[in-house]
Amino acid sequence: MTSHTTPAGPETGPAGPRAARRRLIRELLLVAGFFIVYKAGRLLSTDRTEEAFRNAERIWDAERTLRLPGEGAVQRLLLHGDALVHTANTYYAVVHFPATALFLIWLYIRRPAHYLWTRRVLAVLTGAALVLHLAYPLAPPRMLEAAGLIDTGQVYGPTVYRAAPDTDTLANQFAAMPSLHFGWALMLALGVIAATRTTSPGGKAASRWRLLWLLHPLLTLLVIVGTANHYWLDAVVAAVLLGAALLLVPRPRASGPDTAPGTDADPGTDADAAADDAVRGLPHRQGAAAAVGAGQ
Repeated sequence: MTSHTTPAGPETGPAGPRAARRRLIRELLLVAGFFIVYKAGRLLSTDRTEEAFRNAERIWDAERTLRLPGEGAVQRLLLHGDALVHTANTYYAVVHFPATALFLIWLYIRRPAHYLWTRRVLAVLTGAALVLHLAYPLAPPRMLEAAGLIDTGQVYGPTVYRAAPDTDTLANQFAAMPSLHFGWALMLALGVIAATRTTSPGGKAASRWRLLWLLHPLLTLLVIVGTANHYWLDAVVAAVLLGAALLLVPRPRASGPDTAPGTDADPGTDADAAADDAVRGLPHRQGAAAAVGAGQ
């Protein structure tokens, strides 16, 4: 299935646009509602300051035991110039949510089956992250004296956090592990790669370029560590949780722009076939928005 199928039969009438609008509103409310629940849940652990700092010391010691590179090595690279560190702070503050939102909108319009898959994976990942945030409050390295790092957001700007974490009612600064900045960025890259996969001979060269999307989570990793907002292990745990979510949620079959509607791009697995059949097995060929509603 591709996103270029056109409505047929009853869907071409007035009910088609109305149904599409209802599905779009439902998706927006679903995503917004889940995000509000997540943000509200994170704030439940803001008053566990002592526990958060004890956990931070444990994580710092664990990283040294594992001989992971110090977060300070990345921060020193950023501090070579005010413009560089300011750019890193800006990237941390403004790229995370808009990039994910634009990614989901693109999938919703162009790759409805992959949108459903991605939305479900992100929901599982974010839900698991919320549980860990509540169970294991963690102060970021910028607050840990033993780390010897500076809060680049407060010093160079911009920052999304208040200077005193105990008085921050907009964000839980003790929810460092796992890093959803990294987890969402990694899923964005993997989602784009999966959604743009093609088996057509002419698409092989272009298909290699999609791997460049992996630069987004790599850059995000360097930013979250260099700005002292996260430990290396925060990203490792996020990647593990994402891997578990990918195993739990059936993946749709790959399809490319040249794939004819209703044809399979590759054999895939039984789970893949089931995901495709759920979208293709409609009474009539439907548009992207209709396909999203059918897979709910």
